[in-house]
Amino acid sequence: MKNTDIRNLSVEELKNQIKTEQTNGQSLRFAHAISPLENPIRLKQNRKNVARLKTELTRREKEQANQTAK
Repeated sequence: MKNTDIRNLSVEELKNQIKTEQTNGQSLRFAHAISPLENPIRLKQNRKNVARLKTELTRREKEQANQTAK
C-alpha cells in the first residue's frame, strides 16, 4: 500500500488492515521457514506495510488527543 492509500482509510479500516497484514506476515514467515519463498522480499514489504499503517494510526491518535486537550 502507498501512503496516499493509507491516509484515505478510516481508523477502523486501519486497525483491520493492520490485523490482516500481521496475519499475512505470520503465514509468510511460516511458509518461508518450511520452504524458501519464491520472492523473499515480500517479507520485508509486509513489515514495512505494517509499520506504515501503525505510524498513520499513531499519528491520528495523537492528533485526536491534541484536539481534545485544547
